[in-house]
Amino acid sequence: MTDYHAIDALLADARTPADLPPADQRRALRQALHLTRTQVAQALGVSPSTVGGWETGRDPSGELREKYAYFLQGAQEKLRTQHTTPPHPDTEPTAADDNTLPAPQPCVLCGAPATDEVEGYPQHLHPDDCTHPTPAPAPQSAALTSPRPEAALQPPASPLPTPQAPAPQPQAAPARTPEHRQEPARRRAPHPHPRTPQLITRAVQDALDTHAGDLTAATAELQRRAIPDAMALLDATRIGARYDIVGHPPLPDILRKKSAQGADEVWEARPHWTRLDPPPTPGDITALDINGAYLSALKTHLPLGALEYSTGNVHSRRRAGIHLITPPEWDHHPYLPNPLGNREEPGPVWVTEPTLRLLQRLATAPYGPLCDPPVIHESFTSGATEQLFEKFRQALRDAREKAITDEDEVTLEYVKSMYSKFVSTMGESNYNRALYRPDWMHIIRSQAFVNLWLKAHKAHTAGLTVMRVMGTDELHIAGNWQQVFTEGRGVSQVKVKDVYAATDTSHR
Repeated sequence: MTDYHAIDALLADARTPADLPPADQRRALRQALHLTRTQVAQALGVSPSTVGGWETGRDPSGELREKYAYFLQGAQEKLRTQHTTPPHPDTEPTAADDNTLPAPQPCVLCGAPATDEVEGYPQHLHPDDCTHPTPAPAPQSAALTSPRPEAALQPPASPLPTPQAPAPQPQAAPARTPEHRQEPARRRAPHPHPRTPQLITRAVQDALDTHAGDLTAATAELQRRAIPDAMALLDATRIGARYDIVGHPPLPDILRKKSAQGADEVWEARPHWTRLDPPPTPGDITALDINGAYLSALKTHLPLGALEYSTGNVHSRRRAGIHLITPPEWDHHPYLPNPLGNREEPGPVWVTEPTLRLLQRLATAPYGPLCDPPVIHESFTSGATEQLFEKFRQALRDAREKAITDEDEVTLEYVKSMYSKFVSTMGESNYNRALYRPDWMHIIRSQAFVNLWLKAHKAHTAGLTVMRVMGTDELHIAGNWQQVFTEGRGVSQVKVKDVYAATDTSHR
């Protein structure tokens, strides 16, 4: 009888998903009541961007769908009682909407008209809206900066000097000094490149022609050209964009190396961890190679403008940068590496956005929690986006996948060099003088470490034994790893690097 009661209760709770009006009517209803997305989001317990997604075609599910349908039905009823007609869906958003622009402005990422604003930057809220930008002439001004008043880059006691006007570029660029890097660079006009996919194909063909089909010589030449070619591809994928990718805003001192061979103060949290005890069951250990670690990490929250200084244990998901935190205690070292890597020094440490977000994520209920939330003391942040390098990343990913399908090792090695060297030289490097953003370099590298850590955690929660986690792309697993990961050469797949016995101490 108990089973029948459970079935009756299940049927009583079952319901047909609530009907929702078309997406354009949802926005019209909200605007007719002079409500902002933030107000609706707070009432429903979601973010304003989530409400924006529902107003452009995405549908909520479960309890959120019921709540949103209740709000929309109530809005319709209120408008009927007030004898108010909702505005036409194509009308301009009202100024009262705190992240909706009063009139469309060019998206900072692609240049096409955008109706939303994130931390002072006109942006499309959804990546698909940036897919086909309308090319726009490059402005003659210097790099785009935030429309808000520029905040001090250092704590009030020691602000950085105000950047000077751009100077003419000499023919042979000298080695950059800290003073030179504080000056905003002149905007580079995009070169008239052919269609993006042809850039890589043509470069490979030219190299093969030059070296009479010698694959080794052609590959070596392409790898030498990887940095300028990557910048050319970046130009081609950003035609029409309003944000000058090579504008160099002044940076805080913590992002500057203390000596020529030294490092700055930012900790990237690179893991270098080995489990000390053997796996619980005998068998081999598989060393997995994570494909395209830096390529995947190009999709991360990057600050757009000059980094602004702030204090306090406050974090905005719309901003990104570097943060001085007191990290939480980590009690799981015997079977999972510390997300901060092998840091042994106690006390506060400067970390990047991906590391901070990972620690905050691990402090939530879905993860146990595994640790307490980190405490934020100081931050250097700016309005952020995940889409800054998205078209560049997709172009490299597509070329990589095609090269694998065609068994074209020359193109594959060329593409690998492009994205790996692009990331490693955007900091203090004389090999790429066009781009100087050490904050981006640290953030992208840290995102690669975070991605690897999450794969280790995924294997652990699936019941596998994680034996080793190294750098950005090496994960050693004891157990049936195929139940968690797919073998292959694609970016979302893994390759087998080695298989060895658990008693083999040479891998420790």
